[in-house]
Amino acid sequence: MWLPASGKHRDFIERYLSLHDRYTAGELGEDEWRAWAQSQLRDVVALAQDGSPFYARHLAGVPAGRLTLDDVSSLPFTTKDDLRAAMSDILSRDLDEACFYYETTGTTGPATPCPRDPREVVASNAHVTESWRNIFADVFGDRAPRVGVMGPTEVHSLGDTLGDVARNVGSAVAKIWPYSPVIGFPKALQLMRDLALDVVFCTPNVALSLARAAREQGLDPRRDFAVKVFLVTGEMCTPDLARQIDQAWNARTYNALYGSQETLVVASACAHGRLHLARPNYIAELVDPDTGAPLGDRGTGELVVTMLIDGIKPLIRYRTGDLVELAANTCGCGIRGPVIRVVGRTRDRIVLGGHSYQAWQIEQAVLRRIDHSYGYQVVIDRTADGEDLITVRLDLPDGPDGPEPGLEAAHAARVADALGVRCRVELPDELDPVTTTGAFVSWKAARIHDRRTAVDHETAAARRLAGARGHRA
Repeated sequence: MWLPASGKHRDFIERYLSLHDRYTAGELGEDEWRAWAQSQLRDVVALAQDGSPFYARHLAGVPAGRLTLDDVSSLPFTTKDDLRAAMSDILSRDLDEACFYYETTGTTGPATPCPRDPREVVASNAHVTESWRNIFADVFGDRAPRVGVMGPTEVHSLGDTLGDVARNVGSAVAKIWPYSPVIGFPKALQLMRDLALDVVFCTPNVALSLARAAREQGLDPRRDFAVKVFLVTGEMCTPDLARQIDQAWNARTYNALYGSQETLVVASACAHGRLHLARPNYIAELVDPDTGAPLGDRGTGELVVTMLIDGIKPLIRYRTGDLVELAANTCGCGIRGPVIRVVGRTRDRIVLGGHSYQAWQIEQAVLRRIDHSYGYQVVIDRTADGEDLITVRLDLPDGPDGPEPGLEAAHAARVADALGVRCRVELPDELDPVTTTGAFVSWKAARIHDRRTAVDHETAAARRLAGARGHRA
């Protein structure tokens, strides 16, 4: 694994990697983890108070040197609004110490700075490396697969992070972004075939859009490509959506990682398809999404993380805005750390017929017992008699994988039963291009067109982005 030449970074990284090796081998006991976490918590808070103008105010009076893990829940939250207001004042170290400069996408507000130094890069990538080794050994044995990374290549961390991870596991990597004006979907498909890529890392939408584009070129994704694994991230991917990708490509789809530009990689996948918290890097809490009341570290709630790596931008009690389930690790895959299941964003709840539904419940209802779909959209209307009516639009292929006769009525009845509202199903030739924007804005803005209310800020941002892109393939 890469080590920087700088001594001020190298000392920490050597100490971290030694701990990480013991952690991944199952040799790091609970008492030792707590000692590490408490020591790093004190270092992070002291660094933030000294180096960050925001945290100097936000944590004024907090005795950093005496903090214990039990004190974490008494510290104030850091929110996304705080990051937008503070901008560079959130940073705890000078930009001169950074090895990369990134930003958030800025599609729903000002882009916030997310520089990283070597401590953060190595500590975050170490867990993704273990994830890839675990999955690749299960699928490919001793062979290092060829990997295609499909993500933005501007001031975004994806390409650098996964390029480093690929190097760590000995895999060749090609950075192929289909939405780039230099690449595009035809070139991306050509490279996938020419390079005989085994693994593709992308969003669920890109995986399905590639399959659709291949079909439009007269290619069969299952026969004409070598892809065996899709590692997906950036959008919600329920088992029902993963099944559509598996069917399209005759591949295995994994929710590869969970994190963000702000938090780095919080959890990464194992060969059994579960996400595991990178525990040496974070203190994870659950809180009530409405009140902020602590809910402990097991169960369901909004995820709050405190970063344990004292890099350039450590965040303290950061409210992710994501609803997750945290459970003990009984996976048996060999990867350590509690298991995380991402339920969806806290604000992606949707009221239908007087009942509140999470994003995954909507997607599950829409895709259950549906096969070979390239995507979907849900349109919500209110009828003249005041009842909610949903229209499910499914992108299904022609030919042998196409819809069975009578599917629309049968599936409308299933969705209506699952969600408790009237439903109709349509099979358009092509979905609204806004459905391709999920990873950049939100699942709700991309998948839900709620005509009961005025267009909100996120939906407007998603529609602007879709218009700028033009046709997806």
